[in-house]
Amino acid sequence: MKAVVLVGGEGTRLRPLTLSVPKQMLPVVEQPMIERVLGQLGRHGIDEVVLSLGYLPDAFMKAYPDGVAAGVRLSYAIEAKPLGTAGAIRFSALSAQIDGTFVVANGDVLTDMDLGALLEFHRARGAEGSISLHPVDDPSTFGVVPTDETGRVRAFVEKPAREEAPTHLVNAGTYVLEPSFLDRVPEGRQVSVERETFPAMVADGTLYALADSSYWLDAGTPETYLKAHWDLLEGRRPGPPAPGAKDAGGGVWLVGSPRVQGEVRGPALLGDGALVCPGALVEKAVVGRGCVIASGARVVGSVLLAGAMVGWGATVTGSILGPGSCVGARGDVRPLSVLGHRASVGAGAVVAGERVPG
Repeated sequence: MKAVVLVGGEGTRLRPLTLSVPKQMLPVVEQPMIERVLGQLGRHGIDEVVLSLGYLPDAFMKAYPDGVAAGVRLSYAIEAKPLGTAGAIRFSALSAQIDGTFVVANGDVLTDMDLGALLEFHRARGAEGSISLHPVDDPSTFGVVPTDETGRVRAFVEKPAREEAPTHLVNAGTYVLEPSFLDRVPEGRQVSVERETFPAMVADGTLYALADSSYWLDAGTPETYLKAHWDLLEGRRPGPPAPGAKDAGGGVWLVGSPRVQGEVRGPALLGDGALVCPGALVEKAVVGRGCVIASGARVVGSVLLAGAMVGWGATVTGSILGPGSCVGARGDVRPLSVLGHRASVGAGAVVAGERVPG
């Protein structure tokens, strides 16, 4: 079965990390986010995916030159101009010559949902489209989807006020669609699936939805990007937190051959070639490949991407350090700071909840 995976957004909520790389190529515990999405699809019978590209498309093609990722065959559909969610689905599906039932997923949503159950539900209802739903505490930043007792969608309410939401079941960003969906989407302009196409299907009675309470996370903000790491390290998602990770005990995982001369307290993962110097402390952190934590430094509740460096006596708490970034001696990086690619924090400087470009 084929799927369209939407990865065309600019990832503005994760800037400056996404100024040089699409957010779906950012690692989640040493594995690109897109590979975690594709792996989940592959486990449910998806063997071919077309990536709907817009922003920095070359990053994906360079990363997967043989057209395979996480065991799934890839093709690429590159929008010349933004087409909106429905427009992107149509453009990509036609590019991949999809002519049967297909799946749509968002490239920044990490989930363990039962896609097989959604497909079975879709076929049993004879639906034109079926949406996976997920319960949330605050539905005001999502599309809310009330249904009748058969699962037929009664309305599609985009981002209602919390007190006005008719349900706390929200659009989880995974769909099963029939080819007739493509005929509903006008060519050559931006079309929102949430605001235009799905409401039209509701009016025709052809849209259904199925709730799933499995793990689900929109990893598109600094807070949720960090959470995606902790959920893996703390076992809220099953299995080793990263490919090739070895359990060193005490909640500490190692990939390859890091050098640990200081103190590491779990949950934590150290990537290949990472160095924790004598007198340094790492606690509840992911320290990516080739990172260096100097003597006397403290890294707590943070994610360090490949090659980041934390200088002597510096402190990094609740933050994200981009690839090749550097915190100078006695620097203090406080929650929720985000350092971009090769960004630098000077010796003794304090960064508190700031975005530091490279």
